[in-house]
Amino acid sequence: MKGLILSGGKGTRLYPLTYTRAKQLIPVANKPVLVRVIEAIRDAGIDEIGIVIGDTGPEIREAIGDGGQWGVRVTYIPQDAPLGLAHAVKISRDFLGDDRFVMFLGDNVIQGGIADLIAQFGDSRWNCQIVLTPVAEPQHYGVAELDADERIVRLVEKPREPRSDLALVGIYMFDHHVHDACAAIRPSWRGELEITDAIQWLVENGYAVHPYIHRGWWIDTGKPIDMLDANDHVLEELTPHVAGFVDRDSQVDGRVTIEPEAEVINSVIRGPAIVGRRTRIVNSYIGPFTSIYHDVVVEDSEIEHSIVLEHSSIRGIPQRIADSLIGRNVKLSRSPIKPSAHKLTLGDYSDVGLL
Repeated sequence: MKGLILSGGKGTRLYPLTYTRAKQLIPVANKPVLVRVIEAIRDAGIDEIGIVIGDTGPEIREAIGDGGQWGVRVTYIPQDAPLGLAHAVKISRDFLGDDRFVMFLGDNVIQGGIADLIAQFGDSRWNCQIVLTPVAEPQHYGVAELDADERIVRLVEKPREPRSDLALVGIYMFDHHVHDACAAIRPSWRGELEITDAIQWLVENGYAVHPYIHRGWWIDTGKPIDMLDANDHVLEELTPHVAGFVDRDSQVDGRVTIEPEAEVINSVIRGPAIVGRRTRIVNSYIGPFTSIYHDVVVEDSEIEHSIVLEHSSIRGIPQRIADSLIGRNVKLSRSPIKPSAHKLTLGDYSDVGLL
């Protein structure tokens, strides 16, 4: 089997973080989401992976390279415009050939990996396997309607009135018949070739499409609140270890990971949490469900349930920071200017809450 990762899109729901970074490269528990997807496919026994890229392609190429760091071989497949998931399959035909393959959205995080799913599909005669999970607002997803025997009746993309709460998780398995399906369908009202329409074509033409209902957690990291939610779940699954320096005046509990060359000085860190390489935590409190990325300084401050990206500094903030996403190269500090005032330089679409 081969792997196909869809890593295009501009990530507009994550502005302003994604003005300067591909959304798939934003880290969850200090590892980019795209890397987590690559590792999930590799751990399922697949080492040949195609990555469909768009406007952020150069950044993704630089970050992932040829895939050798993760023991896989990567082929890049440029997509000129985001014309739908089925369109991504069409333009990947030369890479895929007639092989069976798994297609994984590059901004999705799922509990437990996909090794069992791949093995199940590989041992079957199914033409397609889709992963479904119950969601609270199915109208925002592709939705599957099943009969009493859990066979697929129909699939609809973002229905106004969903007939089930089973959403398509961004993981699909196909054999070569999907290429006929993608060639047969027409663009939807959104102007895109929908993968739901391609799967529906397979169902209507008598091909075996197997639904798998996933009962664990699954997160589409498309919005800031989703990134924090994914970070929470992944932090809880980490095996904690301390590879950096922690001085005798600090308190670091057993659910904390301190990466190499990090320093913790006279601080308290309560897990689950992770502190990245070459990061310094000084006279500070890091609370649960916090990921501090590489080359960050946190000094005389408190932060919890947040993600802080690389090369940022947080100094002398008296109020605790919580439920926050802080991007790269951010400088957050108290201004010495009198009279006391908030002094801000904010980019487009910034979201700031002040006491």
